[in-house]
Amino acid sequence: MTRSIKYKLLFLLSLHGIILLDVVSKRLVMGRLPLHHSRTVIPGFFNLVHIQNRGVAFGILNNADAIWKDVLLVLFPLAAMAGILWILYRYPRLSGGLALALGAVVGGAAGNLLDRLRYQGVVDFLDFYWRGVHWPAFNVADMAISLGVGFLVFHFWREG
Repeated sequence: MTRSIKYKLLFLLSLHGIILLDVVSKRLVMGRLPLHHSRTVIPGFFNLVHIQNRGVAFGILNNADAIWKDVLLVLFPLAAMAGILWILYRYPRLSGGLALALGAVVGGAAGNLLDRLRYQGVVDFLDFYWRGVHWPAFNVADMAISLGVGFLVFHFWREG
């Protein structure tokens, strides 16, 4: 198996693994926790919640009703995924780490896009907080995107 094919398989494994984890985790939350309810997991630090974010990251534009918002929230991830696929097939020095990171970003974007198309919003359920200050709730897809982008930034910064 050539190196290029090996890394593309890593990309596909990462992408599909993230989508699977994201869909399964959201279905579990939706099936076991009513919308707008929470369950304490670690008192003073972590709750499982069930919310629907109709906006972008951190709930920005959550209450905006403009039709352009809904169109952009579908088109933007599609454009990002297309751009990453272009990088995947054009970048000559693809490594295993890059393949996994790109797969995580595309898988996360696809997971949240599936939510937008099915539920008109993204299901978020991880609620971390400290002394009453809550980080905005997020999900597996959000984690994958953040970690994948973080790895990509570090990788390209290190390369110079």
